[in-house]
Amino acid sequence: MKARIRWIAAHGIVRYGAQKAAKAGDMQAMLVADPATRANPRQVFERIRAAGPLVKTRISNISVNHRVVHELLRSDDLRVTELGANLPGPLRFVENRTRSKALHPLKPPSLLSVEPPEHTRYRKLVSSVFTPRAVAKMREMVQEKADSLLDDLTRGGREVDIVHAYCAQLPVAVISTILGVPDEDRQKVLEFGEMAAPSLDIGLSWEQFQRVEKGLEQFDAWLADHLAELRRNPGDDLMSQLIKAKEDGVGLNDEELRATAGLVLAAGFETTVNLLGSGIALLLEHPDQLTVLQEDPAHWVSAVDEMLRLESPVQLTARLAKHDVTIEGIPIAKGALVVLVLAGANRDPEVFEDPYRFDVTRANANKHLSFSGGRHYCLGASLAKAETEVGLKTLFDRFPHLQSAGEGIRRDTRVLHGWASLPVDLGQPASTSAPR
Repeated sequence: MKARIRWIAAHGIVRYGAQKAAKAGDMQAMLVADPATRANPRQVFERIRAAGPLVKTRISNISVNHRVVHELLRSDDLRVTELGANLPGPLRFVENRTRSKALHPLKPPSLLSVEPPEHTRYRKLVSSVFTPRAVAKMREMVQEKADSLLDDLTRGGREVDIVHAYCAQLPVAVISTILGVPDEDRQKVLEFGEMAAPSLDIGLSWEQFQRVEKGLEQFDAWLADHLAELRRNPGDDLMSQLIKAKEDGVGLNDEELRATAGLVLAAGFETTVNLLGSGIALLLEHPDQLTVLQEDPAHWVSAVDEMLRLESPVQLTARLAKHDVTIEGIPIAKGALVVLVLAGANRDPEVFEDPYRFDVTRANANKHLSFSGGRHYCLGASLAKAETEVGLKTLFDRFPHLQSAGEGIRRDTRVLHGWASLPVDLGQPASTSAPR
């Protein structure tokens, strides 16, 4: 009963209102509640763009303008949101009194929902572990994991679901190795992540909400046991180092450690799973671009940025006004929500020529905002890019004739964007293919 009340307060009323507003043509509501728009948001992105750099809707204020999104991600007038913060007062009261005690990516002390000074301390501690040198060493490990997974693929049939067999397995193997997760627990962690992925969305159905709550509670319980084991038997993994890390003599307490470790672990594979799948789909849809990469592998770096630009794994983020402020001529009241559509900003024609075209040689592809910006810039950006570059190059080097084997299935999430399933025919592997 408590869970049902919370769903009504946090999602049910929002879901009903968004569906009603979407039918009336509200552009932001269409992004939330209209499946056709979520599948292909181009028309709505361009309607928002034509309406102005910042647009007031029935739900909040929204922008797809690259300049505005870039500036507001760094603005000291705004702060990150937290669970329930954008709900009306009475619904916020109900949600807060009925919420689960399990960790949540939008509940303090998660890095996604706190600001300085807490955010500064948490980030310094994580950064002290994820150093550039540590990430550089990880690249070698990514290559080993990719080779091993592709060896396993060659032992099966030619047709596989590449998301399940490779895109999901590579990042979970990498982040699990980094964070000391035992081999036997990796599939469990992957399942927790898939169950909890819609936790960043609003307007969940009752069934989605139940799966999310179950996934978060199970992940929290598993994570508590995992951290306790690492305290008893620390290894040379980065999670063991994070447990011991201190900033000015102060480390993370148990709640802070669970929130930080949980976010690093989940974010470490969730976004990369989506990026790998989207990258494969883009290259299969644009074989001419794959040819460019096969003829000159130096373009892989810009290709990954172009994939991030065109198929951002995180579609949008949001900020709350810390005080009354005027932005782009629009008065924003204290506590009001501003939605920043990263995917829309990444298609701004003022920055990217022919923005809906996939071009692996695009010179300014790295101007995308897919990793957010400012103090909340993604800590794992360099690792995600390395995994994608190594993972995709190795896949297409091994299987140069890989092609689609049927319709894929998009993930049914709004904030996170990717493929749930992508059937492919591996074709003849390079070792036995005819000379090209």
